[in-house]
Amino acid sequence: MLYAMNWIRRHNVKGRSLAGMLVALLLCTQTACQGNNSGEEDKEKETKTPLVETGELVAVRSKALITPYLRRWGNLRVTWVEEHGKEVHAGDSVILLDPADITKYILDRETQLESEQASLDKMLINQANRDSETESTIRSDEATYELRKLELESSRFESERIRKIKALEFEQATIALKISRRRLEINKIVNENDIKIQQIRVEQIKKDIQMAWDAVPMLTVRTPIDGILQLDRRRGGQLIKVGDEVWRGNRLAMVPDLSQMKVRTFVNENDFLRVHKGQKVIVRLDALPEVPFEAEVSSMGLFCHPRDYNNPRQKGFDVELRLLVSDERLKTGMTVSCEFLEDE
Repeated sequence: MLYAMNWIRRHNVKGRSLAGMLVALLLCTQTACQGNNSGEEDKEKETKTPLVETGELVAVRSKALITPYLRRWGNLRVTWVEEHGKEVHAGDSVILLDPADITKYILDRETQLESEQASLDKMLINQANRDSETESTIRSDEATYELRKLELESSRFESERIRKIKALEFEQATIALKISRRRLEINKIVNENDIKIQQIRVEQIKKDIQMAWDAVPMLTVRTPIDGILQLDRRRGGQLIKVGDEVWRGNRLAMVPDLSQMKVRTFVNENDFLRVHKGQKVIVRLDALPEVPFEAEVSSMGLFCHPRDYNNPRQKGFDVELRLLVSDERLKTGMTVSCEFLEDE
């Protein structure tokens, strides 16, 4: 610009021509600058690498089938199992557990119940007999008391010695009546306590038997939803089979509902800002890479953590994708690639 002004002064160019030349020069300079900037932006767009991550297909809804938690029976044996990978429907039985231990327990407790109930019945009969005997004794003592009382009242015209004898006999009758009544009260308390303890014992056995009967239907493991049966594997990679022992609370199988699938993937911490909820994603099966499936980001992890704890320096965030289509070819556990599309 300064060079242009000096040239104009040296050649004595007139004002109007000068203005035109300045405008033309400025436009050329601006156009050249804009062309360079546009080229740099286009170059940057061309060199920006698309974000592609690997992931895994999982069912949006799945249910774990657990060995029933039975308080008295820790381990159970598998007696029948449905075929791995079979399509099942809600309410279908998929695994049967051996009821032998529970059945034996019920039989033993029922035998014990008969014995304890017989003891209770005998105690009730004995209490009734003792109460009857004690009440008979009380009635006899009451009659003796009334007799001695009348004799004492009648002895007021007798000699001093006879009056003392009658008074002593009346006192003895009074004491005997008190003892009989007190014995009846004590016997009732003791017998009632013994009977109450026995009744509690009988009721507890009944509850144990009912608990065992309630546990029997739980030995038939049923799926609560429609889906595909995926049996768990034991140590050594073997699927659960007939004869295996399983412990209460252990997972036996999973039933994923394949009608709606999602993708779990992992985004490196350096690329995390390139991902946002609702972002469009193209998903491709490794087994079928030529077919794209539309998806979008449904959730993003809040914590950064290592992708592989054997390599703690490589960190990132968990990301879930919601598939926008349903397809029979989408199966849980399949590996996919996820191409995150940049917003236009």
